[in-house]
Amino acid sequence: MVLNELGARINGALQALSRESVIDDKALDALLRDICGALLESDVNVRLVQQLRQNVKKRVNVEELASSANKRKIIQTAVFDELCGLVDPGVEPWKPRKGKQNVIMFVGLQGSGKTTSCTKLAAYYKRKGMKVGLVCADTFRAGAFDQLKQNASRVHIPYYGSYTEADPVQIAREGVDKFKADKFDIIIVDTSGRHKQEAELFAEMVQISQAVQPDNTIFVMDGTIGQAADAQARAFKESVDIGSIIITKMDGHAKGGGAISAVAATSSPIIFIGTGEHMHDLDRFSARPFVSKMLGMGDLSGLVETVQDLHLEKNEDMMKNIVKGVFTLKDMRDQLTNILKMGPLSKIMGMMPGMTPEMMAGMDAEESTRRLRSYMCVFDSMTEDELNSDGKMFTDEKRLRRVARGSGVRLVDIQAMLHQHQQFGQMIKRMGGPKGMLSKMNPNMMQQMAKNPAAAMNPNMLKQMGGMGGMQKMIQQMGGMGGMQEMMKQMMGGGGMPGLGGFGGAGGSRGRR
Repeated sequence: MVLNELGARINGALQALSRESVIDDKALDALLRDICGALLESDVNVRLVQQLRQNVKKRVNVEELASSANKRKIIQTAVFDELCGLVDPGVEPWKPRKGKQNVIMFVGLQGSGKTTSCTKLAAYYKRKGMKVGLVCADTFRAGAFDQLKQNASRVHIPYYGSYTEADPVQIAREGVDKFKADKFDIIIVDTSGRHKQEAELFAEMVQISQAVQPDNTIFVMDGTIGQAADAQARAFKESVDIGSIIITKMDGHAKGGGAISAVAATSSPIIFIGTGEHMHDLDRFSARPFVSKMLGMGDLSGLVETVQDLHLEKNEDMMKNIVKGVFTLKDMRDQLTNILKMGPLSKIMGMMPGMTPEMMAGMDAEESTRRLRSYMCVFDSMTEDELNSDGKMFTDEKRLRRVARGSGVRLVDIQAMLHQHQQFGQMIKRMGGPKGMLSKMNPNMMQQMAKNPAAAMNPNMLKQMGGMGGMQKMIQQMGGMGGMQEMMKQMMGGGGMPGLGGFGGAGGSRGRR
């Protein structure tokens, strides 16, 4: 979760306001004092913090507002909007054009994470179905080409570079020409890291830009740089036409405000945020979902996009079962496989409404991933009949022990998994079946979802369902976010869960089988 400490403090200040019996100027000043203090400690520019305070005071006249409920809502909305204004320059971010070969050039300081970000972005566009190539024009740093080659090979993306050519301008030109000749959709050029005092390297950056004529120049900014970000961002902006920003190293770092507030210095939009070292740790940036997720309000649009990348149309049987209100162990296996493909569970959890930074702080993402992988071993040890069942046949102790021996997993862990399957199954029953809420949908929509699961994530389908508001209402009818959060916490937490069929104590005492 990005900026989780800042989000926790701001969220705490807003919650304190909701507990106030009287909402007056004193309560508003206390709220703004806490929020502004949190922003300053996160290295947000002082001028921007003062502007935020003044804008909220202008928008909210406490004495003229009627009821306390309205006051709280209006104040919270004003604060939310102004927080969004900090990270939104009001400029439409660049997007690659279909049917055109798009050249993207990366620039930034040494050690900012440019090469890793290049590969992450290439992998992102590859998941979108585009043909992507990487060019290493960094001849200054030893091992730069080896790093890019290794990263590109991991995600199966073609690359170009040279161990013998010393001229980065020549390498960049040759690489871009090669990929253009091969009809690549996206060509990403990685360049050397450079500092604003290094005049020769800045001149070289300008020469590369002139040689490859990029459609978009991305400035990669280290999220830990603090107040120095403003001067560095301005120096790069004065030399090349920066069109977008990627902020790196934002995985839980409290001092990311300096990098975010430097958006004001360049007037360029942030397009992605790097939140870790893995290839999935690149979050598409949009101001309102970013602030919403930071404050624990979730990011349903980001969650929908992540689900779309899974291409669920390849698993029609699972969607047909959901429409019928049926949830088998095989369906659970397929769902968990998709979850593992989506990236770290902490990232998915951050998109869910109601998951506050405090709740996220107590979860162990590595342990939860290990647990999910052990569940996959359990599924691999089941027969086809067992996978296609509702799991009730595992009240048979002999059957349970056979699966435990085959998977190398403790009985108590298998029982925990079965318990989670039961919970998910109850939610699916509320959705499907003759009396489920899906039965109330338009029959044509039902048929589309049964034939093509991806249709459920189609924007037109979401619109018919009432947009994101309708989706949230659907989640509430499924048992509310509280129930879903609890299940996800059990996956990400660590503690044991009650066993099924009375074998919990036996499984716990007999260890691995």
